[in-house]
Amino acid sequence: MEVPARPSPDASSLSAHDRVYRTLRTRVMHGELLPGQPLTLRGIGREFGVSMTPAREAIQRLVAEGALTMSGSGRVQTPELGNERIEELATIRALLEPELGSRALPRAHSALIDRMEAINSANTDAVLRSDAVTYVRTNLEFHRTLYLRAQSPAMLAMVETLWLQLGPTMRALYGRLRRNTPPPHHRMILAALKAGDEPGLRLAIRTDVTQGLRHLTQ
Repeated sequence: MEVPARPSPDASSLSAHDRVYRTLRTRVMHGELLPGQPLTLRGIGREFGVSMTPAREAIQRLVAEGALTMSGSGRVQTPELGNERIEELATIRALLEPELGSRALPRAHSALIDRMEAINSANTDAVLRSDAVTYVRTNLEFHRTLYLRAQSPAMLAMVETLWLQLGPTMRALYGRLRRNTPPPHHRMILAALKAGDEPGLRLAIRTDVTQGLRHLTQ
């Protein structure tokens, strides 16, 4: 009689680590945590019901990605970005994201555009409700939905690393601005997609990225 194999403790630990990592990563990227917000292993372990090991592994992975920072004393917190760092990240986004949009354009079928329009409607609703976290989430979802069609996973991974570093700062910005109208550049992106206009699409994405982040340094 064959005895069923038991899952190893290592597999269980990896599963716990992955769950903590993915949840915290999403929170940081979507601006659910403010700039400079501290995190502790004890607090993470208590919230997720995990031991210190998976909590520590998740933190180390997020620090390596730039989603969190760790001081020499071991204090962990979300990034607090200065103007020079914001401008640097905006410049990299302005280089990579128009290229992703260009690569996605030949695969931008009508169903994709319809999906992006629905996301943009949710983004507009978030602006009207002054919901900064939902605004950041739907803004990134709008872009990611397009960029997935580029079929350039390495480039998209680089862009998501930038989003991770900017997430808390973007949330703080939109919370301060108190917008009551959405930025116009998403409509420009959609119009360029419908027209198959690659130069127009590149310009719309670049403008969306740079103008949005410019407010962070004012």
